[in-house]
Amino acid sequence: MGESAPSIEDLRHLGLFGALSDEALTFLAKRLVIQMPSPGNLIFKEGDPARDLFVVIGGEMEVLKRSQAGLDARVALLGPGDWFGEMSILDVQPRSASVRVLAPSRLLRISAADLDALYRFDVRAYAIIVLNIARELSRRLRVADGLLAEFVVNVMGHYMDRHRPSAS
Repeated sequence: MGESAPSIEDLRHLGLFGALSDEALTFLAKRLVIQMPSPGNLIFKEGDPARDLFVVIGGEMEVLKRSQAGLDARVALLGPGDWFGEMSILDVQPRSASVRVLAPSRLLRISAADLDALYRFDVRAYAIIVLNIARELSRRLRVADGLLAEFVVNVMGHYMDRHRPSAS
């Protein structure tokens, strides 16, 4: 997996860094690394310890969640501008899912130490990034709530149809 440094323009076009000053972007560009994993590679595995997040600059990833039966289910596809792994930055828990590379990709890696350094350099820029992460987590939760509600209604409807007394 090759690595390179991001340019300020690489960062400026990513939603995670929306509204950051040129000074903050310059600071981050000097610290962060772009990784270029190959298709088929696992970026991380569910249950792994973690302290970093990734932003997709180019390529495609799939997010896999293991079921109780031990099967991996695809729960999301990610492309340019999407990010993943942010939960580990916020809650310091093991990875909640696995992420696999589907196409040649460029990923920006951001560690907890990188964010801590940004906090010490520019607390406003740090707050903007955390707020951008919170907005995305809120959006994902709304989508998941909608899917869960549809699932419950469909299961309950199916159950009620099967157990409804027949008219004779």
